[in-house]
Amino acid sequence: MSPPAQPDLFAFLHVDLNSFFASVEQELHPEYRGKPTGVVPTQADTTSLIAASYEAKALGIKTGTRVSDAKRLCPGIILVNGNHSTYAEYSHKIAAAVERICPVAHTPSIDEMVCQLLGRERLPPNARHISLAIKQAIKDDVGSTLRCSIGMAPNRYLAKIASDMQKPDGLIGLLPSQLPRSIAHLELRDLPGIGARTEARINAKGIRTMPQLLALDRTAMHRLFDSVWGDRMYHWLRGEDTGDDGAPIAADIQKSLGHSHVLAPEHRTPEGAWAVAHKLLHKAAMRLRMEHFHTASLALTIKYSLTRDQAAASRASSKVKQHNSGITQTGWGMEARFRPCQDTLSLLQALQGCWKQSPTGPEHAKPFFVGITLRHLIPEVDLQTTLFEEPGNRNQLSATMDKLNLKYGHTTLHFAGMLPARDSAPTRIAFTQIPIQYGSEYM
Repeated sequence: MSPPAQPDLFAFLHVDLNSFFASVEQELHPEYRGKPTGVVPTQADTTSLIAASYEAKALGIKTGTRVSDAKRLCPGIILVNGNHSTYAEYSHKIAAAVERICPVAHTPSIDEMVCQLLGRERLPPNARHISLAIKQAIKDDVGSTLRCSIGMAPNRYLAKIASDMQKPDGLIGLLPSQLPRSIAHLELRDLPGIGARTEARINAKGIRTMPQLLALDRTAMHRLFDSVWGDRMYHWLRGEDTGDDGAPIAADIQKSLGHSHVLAPEHRTPEGAWAVAHKLLHKAAMRLRMEHFHTASLALTIKYSLTRDQAAASRASSKVKQHNSGITQTGWGMEARFRPCQDTLSLLQALQGCWKQSPTGPEHAKPFFVGITLRHLIPEVDLQTTLFEEPGNRNQLSATMDKLNLKYGHTTLHFAGMLPARDSAPTRIAFTQIPIQYGSEYM
């Protein structure tokens, strides 16, 4: 028996900022407007773009394009070092502009916002009027270069899909009466949650096109994905409400936090990598305390670039891979476990212990990537008190450092080991992490 027809109403708007990081740079620098512009983590030909303006996209340059390839496609491309704090500030400004028109119910990432419609707002003409008002509010309150595409749909999952169907500055609605035929022309990779690996897995099961996927019943969709995700997707693609409306399933508590960085050429030495690792730990430890966690584990990851001869000699090793920047690499990692703590000195001792175990030799002479991850996080409220305090008043020392760094900037007071990298490894651009302001800066 077929489910009853749904009324043609929109329940959600998905606001997707177009080429957000590049658009912010063009808003800040009028001389960049109308010109191919790319945002990079560092000025090196081996790195990749983290954002491209629409002028650059028209030339085949996109997010993930290697800088050397971007320069080949457009010798005059403007390359700008990304600034996380600036993008976070603009994200909050845009959210405030959207809120002036319609409350923001969810913020999936730094460049996305979701509004839930109620009552008569759900009528298609009214939803369209609200969407156009949001576009105008962003232009009036934040800047004329900051455009967005908005998807209107009966659930969050479809609203996200609709927001990607027309860029830039698009406005697309997916009405229940038009589903699923209105999305039958899409590619499988256009569906949120279907990346390269998932696509390969379902291709192997005989599903290669959207019409094939949409022809499956709920039981077959469950079998295809081998999880309840298939059941949910079956209903989402037909405009139905599963109770979570396409929202990701959150873990009970945060499991880890950390920072990683592709090293600038001047820091691609063991000494430079150590200084950058020290700074990454400094930031991670500060976040740990600001978010009221203790940690019982620290993981260190280092990636090393290989020459052609070194790569050929080590080709049989499963650790030799190709980085997305084009660098042939080998990697190493280690995890240290210890009594729960949150002070920087204790964590620095753990990092030093791991660093001493890092490999040496010609194949490990040129580190180009460092990552620090604090795992096994324990909320302060769940931490059992101990009989003995940390030696040397380490918690008080960290608290004093935090107070000064929050007021004057995150690198105002730090340990000497990170001095060579004090101005390197800026806060990494956040795509899926919602930026939080600590003191005068975002992290």
